[in-house]
Amino acid sequence: MGLLDSVVGALAGGQSGGNNGLIDVVMQLINNQPGGLGGLVQSFQQGGLGEVVNSWVSTGQNLPVSAEQLQSVLGGGQLQNIAAQLGVSPEQASGSLADLLPQVVDKLTPNGQLPEGGGDLLAQGMDLLKKGGLFS
Repeated sequence: MGLLDSVVGALAGGQSGGNNGLIDVVMQLINNQPGGLGGLVQSFQQGGLGEVVNSWVSTGQNLPVSAEQLQSVLGGGQLQNIAAQLGVSPEQASGSLADLLPQVVDKLTPNGQLPEGGGDLLAQGMDLLKKGGLFS
């Protein structure tokens, strides 16, 4: 969890105080995702946004994601929960998440790949990225 804490600290340092709640929610989203960060990446790939999420993981420039694309990958229910946690509308939550999520994933993957040592699901997520396909 040290890496996640350092990412939160790095992002919080560059953000205004009002975004700290959003950063916490983004980290919860990643932590609660089946498979963690690898599972989140897999969700984007399966949702047709592989090129977008791979840009966040790679060392190059991050491609943008729209609020609508986030909703298609995460689902309206999850965005409703995030909005409720933040006390904003689902539209505001998805817009803010669209701005911040690429930065968070980018910070969590400083070497252009998912971090090792997160359990079997994370390892499977890494294999998925390397192969560019689905699990067998």
